[in-house]
Amino acid sequence: MSTAKGGGNAAEGSGRAASGGKGGASSGKGQRSRAGSGGTPRDRSGAPVVPTAGAALTAPLTPGRVGIYVLLLLTGVLVACAGTLVQAAWFPGGLVLALAGVGGLFYGGVRATGTSAGVLVPGAAWLVTVFALLSNVRPEGDFLFGAGVGSYIFLLGGILVAVICATAAQMRATGLRYGRVGG
Repeated sequence: MSTAKGGGNAAEGSGRAASGGKGGASSGKGQRSRAGSGGTPRDRSGAPVVPTAGAALTAPLTPGRVGIYVLLLLTGVLVACAGTLVQAAWFPGGLVLALAGVGGLFYGGVRATGTSAGVLVPGAAWLVTVFALLSNVRPEGDFLFGAGVGSYIFLLGGILVAVICATAAQMRATGLRYGRVGG
């Protein structure tokens, strides 16, 4: 491993610099030596600290975290039922209010848990509840959802909000910076 990529140890890097080897400070190619360059963080053994893939996306299940997931599951069902009734009652303001409630639930789930499961748990509960209410036909032939474009916007908009919140949670967990690519 090369010291420019974070591998090797400090003694190996300084040995290369003193001998004029590849990548050392005396090679004249404008590369800095590891000493004083503020390189990668290290633990006490001298090995570079590298986060494992997906470590920030998952967290250990504790009783508190399980309680939060159960609460998010129940809240997802309640927001789906309330959104189903509100979105058709006051069109278009009710639709905006229902989608804002869905967005608040998903964003709050991400912030409360710090994982993408904070979106997936209430999102799955919301989606199953909306589809159950959508397919529920009363004996008289009535649907709980109104037959209009607002119902489809509520369904597809809620799915879109869930995808946006889950993607933003993964970007935040992996430490990607916002801004221009290559800048």
